[in-house]
Amino acid sequence: MKQALDSIDFKEGSLLLLNKPFGNTSFGLVFQIKRWSKAKVGHAGTLDPLASGLMICCTGKWTKKLQGLTGLDKTYIGTIMLGATTPTFDRESLPENQKPTEHITAAQVEKIKEQFEGEIQQLPPNHSAVKQDGKRLYELAREGKEIRRAPRVQTVYAFEVNCDKLPEVSFTIKCSSGTYIRSIANDLGEALGCGGYLTSLVRTEIGDFTLEDAYTLPEMREHFGTFATLKKIEPKC
Repeated sequence: MKQALDSIDFKEGSLLLLNKPFGNTSFGLVFQIKRWSKAKVGHAGTLDPLASGLMICCTGKWTKKLQGLTGLDKTYIGTIMLGATTPTFDRESLPENQKPTEHITAAQVEKIKEQFEGEIQQLPPNHSAVKQDGKRLYELAREGKEIRRAPRVQTVYAFEVNCDKLPEVSFTIKCSSGTYIRSIANDLGEALGCGGYLTSLVRTEIGDFTLEDAYTLPEMREHFGTFATLKKIEPKC
């Protein structure tokens, strides 16, 4: 249940659930809250710019509690488009390698997605914040440099799909912290032989915290009585 914003002492310390808007960076949102509240603000895990949904932030003295909140399980809903790939595994880059999907059936998707349930080995996307030799992978990718990715063990507790609108696949995933849903979209398409990329993503739960209890950006603007336009990243497709 949401706590009234008027009752929160941002400088003394609080836990703050935010609903990150589509197109905004996690850093940009946290920076804006910091400017508004004049308090120290940290967050327990980012969301990609073209994803939206739940973020956990802590202000003031509560920032010391962030370490205990970073490893919580996550739940997401979203959509995957089959029939092409993108370099970033999502809509931040243009589709390529188009392939036909008319032969893909719901039964095939249901069967293949079982490969991505339970404990899985996952390669981070080339365009991710994972570091190599002190630089982010997305920085190396933009510079055209060699990227070395080591597989990581992740756990997918549940992966439900809806194939009523093929070649678009809707899904719900509950997974361990650090799982790249973009990689699952890409790998699912690869396993089906037609390619795939993430077209929408919303984080709905972090541990026991839910999106329903998160404050929206308009609510924060109204509380602080000042308007701010955050830099927005638009999809390429």
